[in-house]
Amino acid sequence: MTRISFILWALMLVTWCAMRYPAMRRARRQKTQVDRRSTLDISLLAFCTFALVVMPIAWRLDVFDGFADRGQGIVQVLLGTITGIAFLWLFRRSHKDLGKNWSVTLEVREGHQLVTQGVYAHVRHPMYASFLLWGLTQALLIPNWIAGLVGLCAVVALYAVRQSREEAMMRESFGAEYDAYCARTKRLVPGIF
Repeated sequence: MTRISFILWALMLVTWCAMRYPAMRRARRQKTQVDRRSTLDISLLAFCTFALVVMPIAWRLDVFDGFADRGQGIVQVLLGTITGIAFLWLFRRSHKDLGKNWSVTLEVREGHQLVTQGVYAHVRHPMYASFLLWGLTQALLIPNWIAGLVGLCAVVALYAVRQSREEAMMRESFGAEYDAYCARTKRLVPGIF
């Protein structure tokens, strides 16, 4: 079961990379109008990459030597697969709805528009929501307490630091339009939070 769950995780990682690559190429061609990147921001992104990519691979290569391994059953694999499919769908949908307005760091592009349609009509941060689902997927599919949970911890840390800074940047760029958008949408879970 462990081999199957790792293969599923790896397939999701490859799919995520295939989805992200075109958006990153497009973003490099866009000129930046507002840049709020910080060393902390870049460090947290690096930590997420380490936690969501390197740690599961290190676990599979037996770097942990069985330390902190846990049992893996069909229920965890099924739940991990379902959350992984939800993660990939929401991630793809978020990128599609954002189009050229997306950036990996805290930036506003020239000609940037406030996106309020698609999944953004329901939540303000669907990309973060998708990454939280990815962290949950990893926790379910990687049967190791450290390598499985570190991804979720990294994403929570990134969201906790970036969310308020990102919203302040958007408020500064879009003013009352962004305030009205915030009044009618929740941050991560439609109608709840």
